[in-house]
Amino acid sequence: MTFDANTPAPPRGSAVLTARDLAKSYGTRVVLDGVCLDAAPGQRLGLVGENGVGKSTLLRLLGGVEEPDAGTVSRPADTGFLHQELPHGPDTTLAEVVAEALEPVRAVERRLAAGAAALDADPADDRALREYGELLTEAERLQVWDADRRAEVVTAGLGLAGIAPDRPVGRMSGGQRGRLGLAALLIRRPGALLLDEPTNHLDDRALEFLEGYLRALPGLVVLASHDRVFLDAVCTGLTDLDPAVAGPVSYGGAYSFYLREKRLERERWEQRHRWEQDELKHLREAVRTTARRVSHGRGPTDNAKMAYDYRGGRVDRQVSRRVRDARNRLEALERDQVRRPPRPLRFAGALTRNPGARGGTALRVRDLVVPGRLRLERLDLPDTGRLLVTGPNGAGKSTLLYTLAGRLRPESGRVEWRRGASVALLEQDVVFPDPTRTPRSLYEERHGARSDAPSLDELGLVAPRDQDRPVGELSVGQRRRLALALLVGRAPDALLLDEPTNHLSLALAEELEEALGSAPGAVVVASHDRWLRRRWAGTTLRLVDGRADPDA
Repeated sequence: MTFDANTPAPPRGSAVLTARDLAKSYGTRVVLDGVCLDAAPGQRLGLVGENGVGKSTLLRLLGGVEEPDAGTVSRPADTGFLHQELPHGPDTTLAEVVAEALEPVRAVERRLAAGAAALDADPADDRALREYGELLTEAERLQVWDADRRAEVVTAGLGLAGIAPDRPVGRMSGGQRGRLGLAALLIRRPGALLLDEPTNHLDDRALEFLEGYLRALPGLVVLASHDRVFLDAVCTGLTDLDPAVAGPVSYGGAYSFYLREKRLERERWEQRHRWEQDELKHLREAVRTTARRVSHGRGPTDNAKMAYDYRGGRVDRQVSRRVRDARNRLEALERDQVRRPPRPLRFAGALTRNPGARGGTALRVRDLVVPGRLRLERLDLPDTGRLLVTGPNGAGKSTLLYTLAGRLRPESGRVEWRRGASVALLEQDVVFPDPTRTPRSLYEERHGARSDAPSLDELGLVAPRDQDRPVGELSVGQRRRLALALLVGRAPDALLLDEPTNHLSLALAEELEEALGSAPGAVVVASHDRWLRRRWAGTTLRLVDGRADPDA
């Protein structure tokens, strides 16, 4: 079924977004194969799975941004897709973006005015009366009479109220552009929302606003996110695109429920595979041995020949039947057996080097000043210290990490690491200058000659199938995994991580948090990740307007 402007609204509770047997490949690489999905009004489905498993691809297919190689998609005419970059020129102003988002509302207002005029001219016109009733229903869905207020609430809720209406897109930061794109979509209020990483660039207040707004929507939402608290707060169900026995698995609950069920699903798959392999071995042995049970050796005497023929024939028939049954069962099981569960990526590296028994100070910061961005009077970090840097957007978190890493020179003050300490920084935006290079070649170039460096396989950050692919073909999350592998291949004394869980799979984010807790050296993390922050056991520095928050 295909929805268009003339298709009547589906019955309440029926699916309005469906996908059947979707397949998509890029070159020789199969990303999706046989994926099905149904979403109905009121549902908020989260797409989860390993980096590169196809979450963003599936959203683009559902939104019509790309076409599948096979399969079909049916979507409402008013489906909204969150683009990673605003589809506006650099000279377009904030006010113009908001006005464009309100245009569907303005169109309904104009049609309502025309319909009212037609009824005033001829109150007995049944057709005009019916069309006016349909317009009123559409106006109610779009909340036409509250649209201007909605625009104000959304822009303020997403932290855009302080931006002048006449500021052009080209003079906004990447985070501001991302929030404006999300705001335009929420203001427009489509019946189906497709969101790829909608929480990027949002601080706590904006996150809480978005969670409440999405929960209140009457339409459907399909989203991909690595924000575990967001998934827990918003989603009514999750679809896991990781390999499974029968394809993608749907879980009728939020993230906490998914964590438990995902582990049980994996255990059931492994148990079934072990049982089937044991049964295959047993059946193959049965086919070989049962066929040899017909009597062999010296033939019967003449007096016993008739009885021998009778008994032998009966035995042959019984053995043949058992052999046929075993062969049939063997063929069926060989045809339908589940494949071996793929070995999941497991981070197995050391994030930092063991400082030994020094028990000293890894980092001293005094009177640090980066004009207009950061002022920090004092910071001390032990050799084994853990520091979490938090604060709203623009508070100076990344500025602090770049200054500590020596990438940014302060106007005044001191940043002193322990003599000889190696310091590594994982940036938010990972860029590899040559997109044709492969993870294997980059890793070997940096660590191949070092006997103390684990292999790329041993680290468990880059899947074997991706190690010889050009980095330009990798997903954002896969590139961040590779960047982390390059940093910890030879563990540094101190590791600085800027939003380390952004774009990482849920499983790796959990493993990375465990590794942060046990890393022997110094670690500094700047993060908005509420799940990580709730479980943080180290020291916390909260920045507000470039200064340490005295009330934190």
